[in-house]
Order: sequence, then C-alpha cells, then structure tokens
Amino acid sequence: MSRKMFALVSMLTIIAMILGACQRAPAEDKLEIFSWWTTGGEAAGLNAMYEIYKKDHANTEIVNATVAGGAGSNAQAVLASRMQGGDPPDSFQVHMGHELIDTWVVADKMENLDDLYQSEGWVNLFPKGVLDIVSFEGHYYSVPANIHRANVMWYNTATFQQLGIAAAPKTFDEWFAMAETCKAAGLPALALGDSGPWTSVHLFETVLIGTLGAEGYKGLWTGATAWSDPMVTTALETMDRMLDYVNSDHAALSWDQANQLVIDGKACTTIMGDWVDADNLAKKFAASGWAPAPGNEGIYDALSDSFGLPKGAKHSDQAKDWLRLVGSKAGQEAFNPVKGSICARTDCDPNLFGPYLQSAMEDWKTDTVVPSLAHGAAAKSGWVQTITDAINRFVTERDVASTQSGLATACVDAGVCK
Repeated sequence: MSRKMFALVSMLTIIAMILGACQRAPAEDKLEIFSWWTTGGEAAGLNAMYEIYKKDHANTEIVNATVAGGAGSNAQAVLASRMQGGDPPDSFQVHMGHELIDTWVVADKMENLDDLYQSEGWVNLFPKGVLDIVSFEGHYYSVPANIHRANVMWYNTATFQQLGIAAAPKTFDEWFAMAETCKAAGLPALALGDSGPWTSVHLFETVLIGTLGAEGYKGLWTGATAWSDPMVTTALETMDRMLDYVNSDHAALSWDQANQLVIDGKACTTIMGDWVDADNLAKKFAASGWAPAPGNEGIYDALSDSFGLPKGAKHSDQAKDWLRLVGSKAGQEAFNPVKGSICARTDCDPNLFGPYLQSAMEDWKTDTVVPSLAHGAAAKSGWVQTITDAINRFVTERDVASTQSGLATACVDAGVCK
C-alpha cells in the first residue's frame, strides 16, 4: 500500500472512530431535580411528573436529589451550600415569594424565565396574584407547580362522633370547648409535631390570622399592623392556652406523625396545610374531616412550591423542558391531585381532584388570600428565622410579654417597622 493510500485509510479510520464515539457516547443527558419531597403524596406527585417527562425524554437520566425534612428546613441548608459553592442542581424546589426573591434572585443566582412565560402562554394561565409573586423588577424567575393552603384544621370524623362533637369548631371559644371534651376523654385536642421548628410557626400564623383577620395579619408584613398591638398579645395568649391541650411528645414528632395521631383516634385535631390530604389519601384514611382553622373562615393562607433555573446549571436545556412540564396542564393535573394541592393554573379539570381539593378550588376563587409566614411567602428569610426562633422559645417558656417584645424588635431589624 502506498504512503498516500495508507494516510488516506488512516484518516478515514480516525474519522469513523470519532463518528462512532459520538454515536455511542452522546453528550451527557441528565436532569438533576432538588427537592424535599420524600414522603407520601408529595413523593408520589413528583414521581408522576417524572413519568411524564420520561415519555418525551427517554434517554435522559433523572437524578432525584431529595433531602428529607418538612417545609425544606434541611434541604435549604444543603441547597445554600451547593449554590454558594458553584454546584447548583439543574432545578430546585423553592417557595415562591420572599424565599425565592430575597434568597436567590436578589443574589443574582437565577436565570429569568421570561421566554418560557411568553412561549407557554403562562401570563394568561396563572392568576395575576401568582404572577406578581414569582416576578421581580418585571421579570419572571420561577414556575409555580401548585397552590397550597396552610390554615386547615383536620379531624377524625369517627372520633368526633364518638365524643359527641357535632361540628368542627369555627371560633376559638368553640375550639376550647371542644378541647375540654377531648381532654375529658383522655385525648389531646391538638396533635402537634414540632421536631421541625417550622411547625410551631405554622400554628402561630393561623392563630394570628384568626385573631387579627386578613387585613390585620397582612399588615404585620408591611408595618401597617404593629407587633406591639394588643391583638398580637391576644394571639399569643390564645396559642399559650392551646398548648395546654397538645400531645406531651410533640417535640419528638414530625407533622405527619402528629397527623397519624388523628388518624389513629389518639388526638382530636391537627392544624396543618393541605398536604395532610395527600398523607391521608396515601394512608387510605377515609374518615378525614376538615375545616378552616379557628377564626380563619373566608381566608386562604397561601403558599406555592415552584421551580426555577439556577445560573450555571449543567443541563439547562433539560431543565427548561422540566419547567415547561411543571407549568403545563398535564403536569399540574398529574402532580396536584396526589400532592394534596390545587393547580396554580386556572384551567385544570376539578373532576380529577378529590372532595377536599375541590372545596379548596372553590375557596381559592372567593376567599381573601394572605401569604404564609412559615412557608416563605410573607417575609424575607432572615426575618422568618428570627420569628421561628422566638416562637420555638415561646412553646418551651410560654412567656407572652417577652415573646411579643422580641417579635416587635424583629420587625424593626427587618426594616419594616420603625
């Protein structure tokens, strides 16, 4: 073989090897999703969206990066470490509102999603209130997967019937009357699981709402309502009384373990978000009853899980396809009925949802909406942490005056109150 012929054959061989390698080893096709959805309906809902994604992306490996811990208390610490270390996931779960904007958008860690909002028509499919919360300085930064309601009182209808409790209490006076009936039967009136510090804050925000009303509660986050107001004192005194009726092992339990006490007939009520509905469905609990928390009728304490696109994501194209799914009708209809939440979109089919979620959809249309404190919608994260510390001390020490003073100082430190 001549040298020229040998060189030509060698070159063709090298080209064939390169082409073969490209066919055998395509560019890395992965999608890493970071969340704290590890239990019951939340995990089932996430997996339902994964299954839809895989149908159109059969060659994409989904990395389900989850960190257990209610409300993301553990996950957010891990996420912060990764984001600050330059190793962001491709997309991550974040509560829309201050948790998203103050933590990641202001720090210039997120890509804006204006192109997706336009191409997918979301500006016409998400309510204006939702669009306002996911945007900052005129740009959109996350895609809401759902709407949750935080201020729900859950109970076991069989337990109520056995104790002769005719109806769910609507006011605090009615609740304390019910609590005495439960106590006489040897049952905690309120199942609390505050091994995660957010759950006590969650309870506190529903008491604030039930005491101050929608406008008074919203004013706490703008400075229109003073934290030194006598109504805040009343709210703390009411929560102090409620703590007399909780299970003695509350500090050792999680929110879902507290709910299990209600399921098992070992407690009368629990006050928690509507992810309890998903927990009840996953556990095939058929005797679930629900009502607004005391004093909360006509008020929708809202939060939303959303997903965004971090700057520096390794698989941004796959992440954008994921975000398209999260915001789609098919994605939200697959996710929300099992997650225990309603769609952020306005065009979902209510017939796909169970009785509780259908009732929540109707309330969402008419109730006054207020932002959740414990779940990142009402206040920036540093302020929420200070409140969380104060309320967890309160649960232990039960000092109304000292707690209220600390809450008033926290509002000043947050730059909202003078």
